Amino acid sequence: MLDKVKVVLVGTSHSGNIGSAARAMKVMGLSNLVLVDPQCEVDGQALALAAGASDIAENAVVVSTLDEAVSDCGLVVGSSARSRTLEWPMLEPRECGEMFASEGLKHPVAIVFGRERTGLTNEELQKCHYHVCIPANPEYSSLNLAMAVQTLSYEIRVAHLNREQAQYSAEQVAEYPRHKELEMFYDHLEKVMIDTQFISKEQPGQVLNKLRRLFSRARPEAQEINILRGVLTAIEKQNKGVK
Repeated sequence: MLDKVKVVLVGTSHSGNIGSAARAMKVMGLSNLVLVDPQCEVDGQALALAAGASDIAENAVVVSTLDEAVSDCGLVVGSSARSRTLEWPMLEPRECGEMFASEGLKHPVAIVFGRERTGLTNEELQKCHYHVCIPANPEYSSLNLAMAVQTLSYEIRVAHLNREQAQYSAEQVAEYPRHKELEMFYDHLEKVMIDTQFISKEQPGQVLNKLRRLFSRARPEAQEINILRGVLTAIEKQNKGVK
């Protein structure tokens, strides 16, 4: 299960943070590091701070976009402070670990961390099924990147060990659509809403964002997404017939 966990760092600007994150991962048995549009190289400082985890830093996969990083993932969770402007399904770190330990048996899963100063953008956060917030001291909640990686990696490992210790049988885990399949569904949904004049192409407003939030909260399975795509296709055929 731990091999299916991706730790995704977006726009990292300090190479030492990459090394420190790699070390935090290896201590907890994670090894799959992905760097999205890094603003620095994996240099000597990164390898020095990685200590015995330099192999993870050196073997990190580098991609240009978050979509590339999580395209094969059935569960994507973004690390974020609680936002009053962007309502999204939230997880506590323990819930996050338990969900990863369960779904990681079936498909790749990703925990996403943002930039050191500004975190993840709203657009990036909306690509995640859930957000997770570490309940730090509200009077001093300053966590550096490696600390956040360490905390959530720990919760994932503990949940995984608890499952093993309890000798759970290999349960049937629901098959969820991959990230790229969800994005295809959202594109299809937007097209049908425009074609049926439910929304305006010039002024789409917040309708699609609200629907994204709805489906993120509902977590439709792969088969359910296929049914919804079939409904949209039927609407398109009917719409062409009317014209």
